[in-house]
Amino acid sequence: MNDVASFGANIQKTVLEATSDALGLAILVCDKNDEIVFASRPILQFYPIPAQFLETGTRLKDFLGAIFDSGVRSGTAPESSRRHANRDEWISEQLSHHWRERFDVVERIGRHRWINVRKRRLSSGLGIVAISDVSEQKKREEQMQLDMERVELTEGILDGLPNPICVKDRSLNYIAVNKAFCAIHGMTADAILGRSVWDLLEPELAEKFERSDRATLETGEIHCLPEQLVQSDGEDLWVVTRKFRVGAPGKYLLVTCMNDVTDLVVGYDGLDELSPGRSPLEIKDYGVFAPAQNCYDPFRSIDMQHLVEAGAIIDPDSKGKQRILLMTGATALEVNLVPQLRRWGFDACAVRSTAELTAFKDACTARGIDIDALLIDGTMADALTIVANWTTSPSLVLAKDWKAVELRASILALCEDGIGALPSADADGPADWDIIVPDLNMTGRPTPEVEVVVAEDNEINQFVFAQILEGLGISYRIAANGEEAVKLWQQYRPNLVLMDVSMPVMNGFDATRAIRALEKTASFQTPIIAVTALALDIDIEQGKLAGMDDHITKPISPDMIEAVYRKFVSTKIERMAG
Repeated sequence: MNDVASFGANIQKTVLEATSDALGLAILVCDKNDEIVFASRPILQFYPIPAQFLETGTRLKDFLGAIFDSGVRSGTAPESSRRHANRDEWISEQLSHHWRERFDVVERIGRHRWINVRKRRLSSGLGIVAISDVSEQKKREEQMQLDMERVELTEGILDGLPNPICVKDRSLNYIAVNKAFCAIHGMTADAILGRSVWDLLEPELAEKFERSDRATLETGEIHCLPEQLVQSDGEDLWVVTRKFRVGAPGKYLLVTCMNDVTDLVVGYDGLDELSPGRSPLEIKDYGVFAPAQNCYDPFRSIDMQHLVEAGAIIDPDSKGKQRILLMTGATALEVNLVPQLRRWGFDACAVRSTAELTAFKDACTARGIDIDALLIDGTMADALTIVANWTTSPSLVLAKDWKAVELRASILALCEDGIGALPSADADGPADWDIIVPDLNMTGRPTPEVEVVVAEDNEINQFVFAQILEGLGISYRIAANGEEAVKLWQQYRPNLVLMDVSMPVMNGFDATRAIRALEKTASFQTPIIAVTALALDIDIEQGKLAGMDDHITKPISPDMIEAVYRKFVSTKIERMAG
């Protein structure tokens, strides 16, 4: 029997060694007692430790201690590694990572070396670590970042130059233009890029420019010509245009730079005629300049002037901004809606109670200030009573079925015609606003549409949660990460949140902090239960600091979920009514 067991173990090690070599990975496997059961030799390529620490039976703690002592541990460069945290703290932190259900990180282990470490803890207790070298990938990413920064810097420099500049490819399509070049044509860069001179100018000039472009691309000789341009605003621009060929053979680009010499051509007779940036020159010689781009469209200019004279593009509001007063007890609605009203051009402010409304109205009356419209939060218990008693100006009750565009139209109608819409008292909250109104006026927990939100990224665990909750008759929604869990909490305000602590995008601890931050103005807090693979002290403490109420460990069971629900949900009437 022993021979058979030994033979099977050897086969497993052989397979792991072959897998490690084939995938270019360093693999380490430890059991539930944190003792190494397999370690591939490539680990020594990353960590210069004695080979004896890779032998079967070595404690994971001793293996990590050897890495710490080598000075080439995760996240440090060799010359500074010995100045970091003490040995026991570092080992304890690494052990906590090994006991997470999953842990992925890219770490630096030298001046120019990076590794990708993937850690998985199986339900059987086995821990698997796979290490791969990603130094080349990091170098490419860093080089790409440097290239992007250089491109942004170059674009910034070109846009800051007063002289128009453009770049064309071998097909003579525009691939880069600066702001000064765009200003000539009165177009944005996006409207010019990818097009050719044939799309921007009349055929005769386009053919002339293409001939000179082709000659410069083929011969490499610099083209230089004084030109007179007419800009999109109708103003003349006198330039000396130079065209250059740049780049390697087969990848040539054409760069055109127009040097503004308008001062030299137009000149000025006296300092009184000078505009900012001009110099008092008196040279006037038009003969050497060839007709060039004419970007001025007289018909478009006439149309615009006609519109201006007709007043069509002048703000019709000559009497000033309309004054809108919002009444709400919900802080979230106030801080979101008042700025939105101001962005729409209204003069807006808010009051929070009937007493404040009365005082505000009296103050406005004393100062001769008119309130053009009153908006009342429909979730307030006495909203309809306030509407009935308000006679100072038109009023509008905000219900949950209002859309932003409809709200703005209704407010304008109120201010202009005194016509508002009165929604039903039982309407829902604003579906199309990204506003969650806290239940400030409620004395207890509301009856929720969804009783439990489950945050779990593992599909198998999602299925298990679904089966258990359906069997218990508890309504639920499942989020695949912490960010989705926060959104579901905002949408449904459930009785309970079961939060996996290890998830992508946003982990359970950060999601809990986000929910607790949103609950600061609420009259109650939703119980949040941490769901962990193992009840490690460090995870439990971190959960408490984040605001979690308790924890449960996987694998979960119906009894476990029912016990948690009974403990933290004060009454079962909500579930029975649902």
